[in-house]
Amino acid sequence: MNDLPLQPLRWMGDAATGRLLLVDQTRLPHELVELSCADAATLHEAIRALRVRGAPSIGMAAAHGLVLALQSARQLDLAAFRTELAACAAALVGTRPTAVNLHWAVRTVAEAAQGSSAATCHEAMHAAACKIETDQQARSAAMAAAGTALLAHGERILTICNAGPLAAGGLGSALGVVLLAAQRGLAPTVWACETRPLLQGARLTAFEMSRAGIPVTVLADSAAAQLMARGLVSRVLVGADRIARNGDTANKIGTYALALAAAAHGLPFHVVAPLSTCDPDIPDRRGIPVEERAAEEVLHFQGLPVAASGAAAINPAFDITPAHLITSFITERGVVAPAGLAALLATR
Repeated sequence: MNDLPLQPLRWMGDAATGRLLLVDQTRLPHELVELSCADAATLHEAIRALRVRGAPSIGMAAAHGLVLALQSARQLDLAAFRTELAACAAALVGTRPTAVNLHWAVRTVAEAAQGSSAATCHEAMHAAACKIETDQQARSAAMAAAGTALLAHGERILTICNAGPLAAGGLGSALGVVLLAAQRGLAPTVWACETRPLLQGARLTAFEMSRAGIPVTVLADSAAAQLMARGLVSRVLVGADRIARNGDTANKIGTYALALAAAAHGLPFHVVAPLSTCDPDIPDRRGIPVEERAAEEVLHFQGLPVAASGAAAINPAFDITPAHLITSFITERGVVAPAGLAALLATR
């Protein structure tokens, strides 16, 4: 068992000349490779291509990415620096439309650009980006503690996609609960939906759980309801990419189906996410944009065709689970029912 969760990213060097190192999650589980991002274009590609993924990790990467993008603007006058800042922020926000942590992190770092010169503004941005990363690790620990308090010994937890350290830093979000429960001797086991089309569950969740010595079993996404019917699941834990004010939650495609199946079988369904994943400006599901990714991801895998020639494909990256199917939200501020989420957001 490895007691040190693998972290998704790290900044090397100072604000002026540093670079961002990312674990290339597309290479896992077969290769553990760090991608060096020394310019904004490399980082943009890494976010779009899911080399870094998971809403909190995307947010941390984007925060450092804005610092990276402005390194060459440190010698500009303030007006020109702010013009460049606005353009770089807009470009980063456009890389992934659904994950609200990206928008929040870019806005937070941009708002920190205060000072009498471009260089001092840039140093303040760097400090803000580092604080986002440090704070996320603390949020992850708090979520894990809140979630673990709900668990009995020997829970059989079903999850989809990957919501561990790679996706959220620290212990992670949904899988952070599992990791802490294991550390406390509660002996959880994990059912990991493979998560088509890019297999984040099979590749990443299984990797993280195996690395931590936690028993994990991979299943086809479509097998989840049958496991519930057989009494083999005790609860469902998932992450989130954007949560509306009323609790409607966007997460990896397939999450909505799990919520429906959990409700049909009387199982608790929890969303584990920091409050930075909540978007109080969106009242409900109708305001959440759902990213449509390339059909190639469905029709091919690792360059090989998996569908008949000439077939079309639809590839929504996310679906939206209505709040009434969610038992509770596990946040850094504790566990809250969907009906109490708006009040909690008002105090953050």
